[in-house]
Amino acid sequence: MHIVQLANFYGPRSGGLRTAVDQLGAGYVARGHAVTLIVAGRASGDEVLDSGVRRITVPGRKFFRVEGYRAASPVRIRRLLPTLGADSLEVSDRLTLRGMGPWAKARGIGSIMISHERLDRMIALGVPRAAQWASDVANLGTARSYDTVVCTTAFAGEEFARIEAPNVETVPLGVDLDTFRPARATPQARARWATGAGSGASGPRDPAAEVLLVQSCRLSMEKHPARGIEVVRALVADGVDARLVIAGGGAMETELRRQARGLPVTFTGHLADRDALADLLACADVAICPGPHETFGLSAMEALASGTPIVVSRNSALAEVTRADCGLPAADTGAAFTAAVRAVLARGDYAAAARACAEQYTWDRAVETMLGLHRATADRRRFLRDRPAALPSSCRPAPGDRRLRRRARVRRRAAASGRADARDQRSRSPDSAWKNSACSAAGISPAFSPARRVVARSTRATTGLSCPCTVT
Repeated sequence: MHIVQLANFYGPRSGGLRTAVDQLGAGYVARGHAVTLIVAGRASGDEVLDSGVRRITVPGRKFFRVEGYRAASPVRIRRLLPTLGADSLEVSDRLTLRGMGPWAKARGIGSIMISHERLDRMIALGVPRAAQWASDVANLGTARSYDTVVCTTAFAGEEFARIEAPNVETVPLGVDLDTFRPARATPQARARWATGAGSGASGPRDPAAEVLLVQSCRLSMEKHPARGIEVVRALVADGVDARLVIAGGGAMETELRRQARGLPVTFTGHLADRDALADLLACADVAICPGPHETFGLSAMEALASGTPIVVSRNSALAEVTRADCGLPAADTGAAFTAAVRAVLARGDYAAAARACAEQYTWDRAVETMLGLHRATADRRRFLRDRPAALPSSCRPAPGDRRLRRRARVRRRAAASGRADARDQRSRSPDSAWKNSACSAAGISPAFSPARRVVARSTRATTGLSCPCTVT
């Protein structure tokens, strides 16, 4: 089977998304499948990675002002795909490549979309009042477009459960248990990181701190990266000899350095060296994971695999993990996180439970589950594509008959559309045109009554407007 992976926001600093795409691709190849990865970059490229994955780079433009992220035109990718002979597409992009599902269906190719984030949470960062309605409309279109939608946790799948999408599967990701392990917590590594001298990090070189905190995340708004600085400020004010190491880069780095001025905080920038990151996580006393929108939390899982307890946002998917006696959830405030860190430090015997929790999430299990989904979707699309060829020649419709049937279908659809427009014009609600445009944006036909009911329900809940086109 030839699996083609598509990921626009795949770069040197992409973090969890890049790790997931690379690990899944390597697992497919190890099990005898061909894998081609198409990503966006500065210039064209075609190479074979050490894992055996063929990576094709398509020139793409910078995505607004987001550092390190580029997006290639879907038109370029559609021109490239027919030359690859894919059996199944795996799309890790809910925004710029959402049209790949219908393209694959039209050509008899299986399609899977992996949801790496909560769309309603992302929209709420900018437009809170419209977040639920807008995400429901977009997710209806996504669920209709792809054969299967994969969510990494039940938390990630909540927004699809809200619209009652029937083609959603939960596939937890994995963690590299060989690289991230408690044995890396050596006295030499601890001394290096506790003084702020690890991996060429910037910052003062002080005597080794008694408490070493780590925060590994992208320094962007949705990750709430200032939370760790608030924690260390409170601890130092109470006389605790603590140091915080922030591993990661991003748009907020300059602002965070300003906030951390005068505090024992070390900024490493993006740690491309996985061994250095593994040493840091194993040596830390507590890993702070403040992101409230995490749908899996790969960096938190790497900390657990290293035997380090975590303090996480109670509004993220990681809140369920911390109930396994390997850390604590906290409210999204500096005071709450500080209290949770104090509680974890006071106990101090989380290592065994943390490692045991991480061992439940393996890449082998994730790869096998994903391959099962790829086989099912590819076989189904292949059957539908080859079904006419399997019929006896006497049963196949003649070319002329097919053209006539196609024209008849077009006429019936036009007539149905005209009747729907007439019903909408007779509606007593002034919100008809607005609501119908919302349904059209989701790709919902007048006959798709379940989807219209979901959009109407979401619309009433978030805006108070009625939906006259709802089929009851």
